[in-house]
Amino acid sequence: MDRLLKIARSATPESGIQFRKDAYGNDGVRSFLRDVLALANASVEGNRYIVVGVDFDDKGRKRTHQVDSEDFSGKPSYQSLANEFIEPPIRIRYKPVSFDGARVGVFEIGDCQDRPYMMRVDYSERLRRGDAYKRVNNAAIKMGRRQLMEMFERKFRDSVSAGDVEVGFPGEIIHKELTIPTCDLSKMPSALASNKLEEMLTIRNMSGNSGSTTMVARLTHARLYGTEDPYVDRSPEDILVELNQIRSKYRHQDYHFLFDERAERMQLVVYNQGEEPIIDASLSIALPNHNSFYVADTLPKRSINDRFVDRTPDEIASYPAVTLKDDSVSITAKIGDIPVGEPIEVFVSPLLMCVGSELRGRRFGMRYALHGQNLRAPAKGQLKIKFR
Repeated sequence: MDRLLKIARSATPESGIQFRKDAYGNDGVRSFLRDVLALANASVEGNRYIVVGVDFDDKGRKRTHQVDSEDFSGKPSYQSLANEFIEPPIRIRYKPVSFDGARVGVFEIGDCQDRPYMMRVDYSERLRRGDAYKRVNNAAIKMGRRQLMEMFERKFRDSVSAGDVEVGFPGEIIHKELTIPTCDLSKMPSALASNKLEEMLTIRNMSGNSGSTTMVARLTHARLYGTEDPYVDRSPEDILVELNQIRSKYRHQDYHFLFDERAERMQLVVYNQGEEPIIDASLSIALPNHNSFYVADTLPKRSINDRFVDRTPDEIASYPAVTLKDDSVSITAKIGDIPVGEPIEVFVSPLLMCVGSELRGRRFGMRYALHGQNLRAPAKGQLKIKFR
């Protein structure tokens, strides 16, 4: 029997397993964050689980409730919510499971060895920065100073100093600055297609729908698209609609251009100079964002014989967790144990980025924080990326 199905079917509520009748959705973000915190801080070993779409009747019998398939589409992105609001980073997977003819969902929260987990920033008046919860039996209890002190004392016992950790870019020595070449983003497939449509729009706007304008439009279309592409008489309004949809239409082609053909592959290394391994380490990174600075939030589809095909689940899982905002880029990666005296690569699959020539000569600061089960405090610092 599938492991997640077995949990949904056979498990009962306890400190490491929670059942919930309804999916969280956009309206249940506060409850989701609280529940994840509580399970992550629970006094249990191994992974923890939230089963949505399952509750119990008065006699303790399980009842299933269908979960909408859109809840598994990444909107909301539950992993991104955890990355944004909870520290240290937590790994979350959310999968549908068929149980007694109903589709239910199971959150699997990775082995949480870096307790305590707390709110990194405010979510609302009722869930503030520094808040922490712990699941005890079948309830989420808000943690007070004494409980947090006990967790910190256990964490700091036999711990590694952040001063013994070095993070940087790989090479013969660990570098603190990386130079990345820029490229001409006007060559992106969507940009080239937009330029052609804008030229066609200019022709169509020259003098309405007169015969001479139509002839010029036909000749312009043949020059731009070739004689093999049949001409279609489109109004300016039709062309504007196409322009508004151009980024969506060429999304896979643009991703192939940015993150395959022109991609810069960034790797980081961590060097543990202490006397004992760092246990269950993870790294979080924050970068500024810019309209000429592209970072892939997932691996692009693979181009095969003019088709774009999905990557394998293992390939997708190997890529860092990336959250894109208008003004920032957040990246988290689970590293695992870091041995003593050996530089360890942070990313299983390097981070993919592409930088437009508008940023040539500029520099970005890249803040990082390395967390570990036995680190006394996160190892924090800043690296620099220079664009040429």
